[in-house]
Amino acid sequence: MSENRKEYRIETKCIQSGYQPATGEPRVLPIIQSTTFKYDSGEAMGKLFALEAAGYFYTRLQNPTNDNVAAKICDLEGGVAAMLTSSGQAANFYALFNICEAGDHFVCASQVYGGTYNLFANTVKKMGIEATFVDPDADEEAIHACFKENTKAVFAETIANAALTVLDIEKFARIAHAHGVPLIVDNTFPTPINCRPFEWGADIVTHSTTKYLDGHATSVGGAIVDSGNFDWDKYADKFPGLTTPDETYHGVVFTERFGKGAFITKATTVLMRDLGSIQAPMNAFLLNIGIETLHLRMARHTENALAIAKYLKNHEQVAWVHYPDLEGDRYHDLAKKYLPKGSCGVLTFGLKTDMQGTEKFMDNLQLIAIVTHVADARSCVLHPASHTHRQMSDQELDEGGIKKDLIRLSVGIENVDDLIEDIEQALNKAIN
Repeated sequence: MSENRKEYRIETKCIQSGYQPATGEPRVLPIIQSTTFKYDSGEAMGKLFALEAAGYFYTRLQNPTNDNVAAKICDLEGGVAAMLTSSGQAANFYALFNICEAGDHFVCASQVYGGTYNLFANTVKKMGIEATFVDPDADEEAIHACFKENTKAVFAETIANAALTVLDIEKFARIAHAHGVPLIVDNTFPTPINCRPFEWGADIVTHSTTKYLDGHATSVGGAIVDSGNFDWDKYADKFPGLTTPDETYHGVVFTERFGKGAFITKATTVLMRDLGSIQAPMNAFLLNIGIETLHLRMARHTENALAIAKYLKNHEQVAWVHYPDLEGDRYHDLAKKYLPKGSCGVLTFGLKTDMQGTEKFMDNLQLIAIVTHVADARSCVLHPASHTHRQMSDQELDEGGIKKDLIRLSVGIENVDDLIEDIEQALNKAIN
């Protein structure tokens, strides 16, 4: 948005932020489905490649459709710069790899999505970057003990998928900053509607836009947003990629040339240049349509999820229920602090039966589908230990807060009575 434009409330930003058409231009965000962009002179093109001018020349690096949607997400989070990626996995990888290289180390909450855990524990390790996983509920002394001389970042999820751990953002930000490193937070589950991590001290936010931001299970994507608050130059020795000359751009120092935009500019001009993982403009267009109703959907998701959590808690065939908004939940106090509008539409529970009974329950659901997804308009269910987190060992599952009987239910925006009736009939067939 322009500097003299009024600061609107977040519901209005969902619809109006990002793309700002001029007189005579399309009212709806256009899809710029082009790989390349024309210039009248070689000199003009050369300045783009030298980072001496702003503009578009190849969609692998930047595209106008993508940048308008990234600007909207940036505004929703309260950041200074943002970029889209092809997936949430790519967003988390880029956010970390932008400041880490072989020989570096980072601290990560142990309760994260299974794919993220595998990325950090195995794939990134093969690149020479080591992770130390720590229980997010550990006391500060135990978390401080995880840091090393070569630690470059701390990573965690606002609400862990699928453990539903609510992160004490202020605690982790305080610890990260005491060691001169940024806190990177994956804010996929609550979205900026229900939580804005920058307001609690986080430095960088990532998203799997595939989930609530898109909201309709149409497009895989990711996003990275920088708060602009972390002082890279203060810890210049830790972050040479940002604070020393980049020879691939004839000695450009990103913090000197781009200031608060240094982190995203480097991720775009170096990582996206070399590794790709750009989001397709058509996907960005669909993502933008989803964001326009985000504020409406999140309210319904959380309302429905709380109603189902209360129903399950009082059901004689249900062994346990975990939902942060539920009174008595171990994370209820943190949820009230960081998520006053509600947490998200995802809850977990276990049944008073064996694995065969759990599978029978899931197989008998008619309205709620078994799919490898979460956080969209349609309700769905999954058994993480044998599905999304299957690659993890028993010890890793335990450390990640994933019980063997844990059922992850992503509550959609259907009529909640229809959802409860579907759960009821499936329970009766599975256990009775």
